[in-house]
Amino acid sequence: MHTVWKGAISFGLVHVPVKMFSATEDKDISMRYIHKACITPLAYVRKCNTCEKEVEWEEISRGYEYEPGRFVLFEKDELETISGEANKEIKILDFVNLTDIDPVYFQKTYYLAPGETGAGAYSLLLESMRQSGKIGISKVSIRSKSSLAAIRVIDNCLAMETIFYPDEIRPISQVPNLPEQINVNDRELEMAKMLINQLSTPFEPEKYKDEYRGRLMEAIEHKVAGEEVQTAPEVQKTSVIDLMAALQASLDATKPAGAGAAGKIALDQDATVKEVKKPRSRAKKAKEPVS
Repeated sequence: MHTVWKGAISFGLVHVPVKMFSATEDKDISMRYIHKACITPLAYVRKCNTCEKEVEWEEISRGYEYEPGRFVLFEKDELETISGEANKEIKILDFVNLTDIDPVYFQKTYYLAPGETGAGAYSLLLESMRQSGKIGISKVSIRSKSSLAAIRVIDNCLAMETIFYPDEIRPISQVPNLPEQINVNDRELEMAKMLINQLSTPFEPEKYKDEYRGRLMEAIEHKVAGEEVQTAPEVQKTSVIDLMAALQASLDATKPAGAGAAGKIALDQDATVKEVKKPRSRAKKAKEPVS
């Protein structure tokens, strides 16, 4: 797995070096937007409408529009300093029960492995959390974004769940058409509870499959096998003749008839013709799942 972050967990005076890895992966089947007229994949382009040109990443800053058309700009190092990402620390603030956190708060899961010199402290934290039954609420900054996080034990691994701040959770009061009072028939309620009991079972995640992804892959394989395939046009090549070769070719075309090799200008050795492709756009290609 690819390391996405390096730092340390701290609680009290204990410092645990760790490496972070994504615990999940998106297995959606990516689809490209295609121009049906010529079967050319489309791409998103970072274009400046004022300069009327494509913009390279090194020319881009981040900006906050505090009034229409007026911005304050920030560079990457400024945002890292503000977010606290530079200190590379997961600071545990409190230990709580996992059942105290509503699932609506959870965002993304990461696995934490011990650093090269942190195996002892890592094992100590893991086992003490396992035996106490507690999880650690902490703060962490990843990619210039500050998050709350929950440190917990999964098997013999420490895991970190990034969680939303309370003001990022929309209040239930904004949900339309909720009943003001719950009125149900007692007999219907008992039957519904009986049905829930009959369908209750231990959670076995491996028995749940992404049926849509499976059907889509079958459809893709069927189209490929049946040769229902459209081919994108080849990128046109442009012959670019360098200046020395162009000068030599012009002189050869205009020299008097009968002039031999001795009459050639001594630019031959540097004159070359290069075949190059048009520069490919560095814009991020659009990848969208089929809805």
